[in-house]
Amino acid sequence: MDRLWAPWRTDYITQAVKPSGCFLCAAALPGEDEERLVVVRTKLSVVLLNRYPYNNGHLLISPRAHKAELTDLSTAESADLQHLLTKLTAIVKAGMNADGFNVGLNLGRAAGAGVPGHLHWHLVPRWNGDQNFMPVTGETKIMSQSLEACRDLLHARCVHLSDKSETTFDSL
Repeated sequence: MDRLWAPWRTDYITQAVKPSGCFLCAAALPGEDEERLVVVRTKLSVVLLNRYPYNNGHLLISPRAHKAELTDLSTAESADLQHLLTKLTAIVKAGMNADGFNVGLNLGRAAGAGVPGHLHWHLVPRWNGDQNFMPVTGETKIMSQSLEACRDLLHARCVHLSDKSETTFDSL
């Protein structure tokens, strides 16, 4: 029998009581970036690794404000989120050699939203051949990198996107 190592799943599986509150709102606040797996934060948005990813580098891109509907977003928030999605696609492609991406947004619980009250886009890197027999026959995904190592890699490549940067929105 082969053994697969995915230690980050243990916390999720063994939690008797799930944390209350919105983890995206918590990630939007300054501090605890490493623990919250925050990759970058702008004035209007926050990007973090999915704690229970479909693939290595699975990012969540969210407005900092707790908003449930696309129509709740200001023009500036919409532009910032789209800008980040575009930039992060290029950063992940270069930094992790991704061959493609799945990009998704689930609006409402009926559509599969795990956090129906706080909009967030999924950016999931894909590689040629990343789907093999394991998910089909074994219902198992193999993650080849720890969340912390992935966060550090992407964070280092995203510093210029942060709200602390002197880079202007138009120059990116």
